[in-house]
Amino acid sequence: MDDVIYLDHAATSAPKPERVAARIARYLQEEGLSAGRGSYRRAVAIGQEIEAGRKKLASLIHAESADRVVFTTSGTEALNLALGCLWKEPGHVIVTSWEHNSVLRPLAAAADRGVTITEVEPRADGRIAPDDIRAAITPETKLICCVHASNVTGVIQPVHEICELANERGILSLIDAAQTVGHLPIDVQEMGCSLLAAPCHKGLLAPLGTGFLYMQPGLEDRIPPLQFGGTGTQSEQAVQPAELPYRYESGSRNVPGLIGLAASLEAMSRESIAGDANHQRELMSFCLERLGEIPGITVYLPELPEEQRVGVLSLNVDGQDPRVVGTILDEYFQIEVRTGFHCAPQAHRWLGTAELGGTVRVSFGSTSTREQVEKLAEALQQIAASF
Repeated sequence: MDDVIYLDHAATSAPKPERVAARIARYLQEEGLSAGRGSYRRAVAIGQEIEAGRKKLASLIHAESADRVVFTTSGTEALNLALGCLWKEPGHVIVTSWEHNSVLRPLAAAADRGVTITEVEPRADGRIAPDDIRAAITPETKLICCVHASNVTGVIQPVHEICELANERGILSLIDAAQTVGHLPIDVQEMGCSLLAAPCHKGLLAPLGTGFLYMQPGLEDRIPPLQFGGTGTQSEQAVQPAELPYRYESGSRNVPGLIGLAASLEAMSRESIAGDANHQRELMSFCLERLGEIPGITVYLPELPEEQRVGVLSLNVDGQDPRVVGTILDEYFQIEVRTGFHCAPQAHRWLGTAELGGTVRVSFGSTSTREQVEKLAEALQQIAASF
C-alpha cells in the first residue's frame, strides 16, 4: 500500500505508529489480560500502564489531576456523557452551525425532555463571534457547545473567549476537540472549559475505540454515568462508585486500545504537538497555493489566516458531485479523501454545499508530505480539466 496516499486524517490517523502496533501485538500475543479485574502481578501491571497513559494525557492537556480524564470508547461517547448534564437541568443550550452530529443528535433527542436549542451561525470568515453567543444567552441557558475546529473546513473557533463568557454567566461550556487534541497544544485550565471531549484515534494516534472526556472539578454531581456496572472498585457495594474516573468507566475496558494510547503518548509532548501544528500549517499553505492555481476548483474559506485553521479543508470541482470526484481520486490516482456531509449537516447548509452533496474533504496528519499534496493537486487539475 506504499503507493496509496491517505488524506483522511480527520476521520482517523493512519497508519498508526510502529510503537503502537508493536505494543498492541505483544499484548494480544503474550498477555491478553483484563485490567483492574485481578490482583496478580501481570493484571496489575496492565492497569498501571493504562493509568500512566491517563496521567500523560492529563499532563498534555494540563488537567488539574489525572482523575479528571475519563476514558470512553470514542469522542461520540464522550460528548454523550458530557451532555448528561442536561438530564437534571434541561434548560436552554447554545450550539454553533459547525457542530458534529455527535452533538446535534443527542440534543435533538433531549428536546423531548424539554431542552431548547439556539444555533449561532458564524460570521463571513467562518468564525463564531462571542458577541453573537452573548446575544443568544437567556436566563434558562445551561450549556454552550462549541467545536474547537470544524471537521469540514478546519476553521478554529475562539473557544477561550467563549469559555470566558460562559464562566462569567455561570454557564457550562462543552468543547468538542476532535480535530485539535494532538494537533494543537491545549490547556484546559487556561481555556476555562467545563468539559472537553475528544477521540484518541485522531491526533493522539491511538487505535480506534478510544476517547476521553475532561471534566472540570465539581461537575460529577451534575453528570450521571451513561452506564452502570462493574468498575473493579468497591465491588461489595450495590451502587456505582462515586470517585472519578471509575464512576464513568463501567465494564471491561478496551485494553488493546488504551495501552496503544499509552504507547503513543510516550513519544508526545506539548513541544512535539506544537511542531506538528507548524507542519500542518505549512502543508495547508502549500495546498491552498496549489489549489488556487487550478481553474474549476472551489475551496471553501480559503482566505482564513493559517493560525485560524487546522489541517482540514473542503473543496469541490465545479459542477461535479463530490462523491464522483472522490471515487475518481481513489480508483485512478490512489488518493483517499472523504466526501459527503462529514456528519456536520448544518455546516454544509451555511456553506451552501448541501444541495451539491457536500464537499471533498482533504485532511492532513503528522505523516502527510508536500509530495502528497503535489500529487493531489496534479490529480485534481486533471479531473477539473476533463470535465
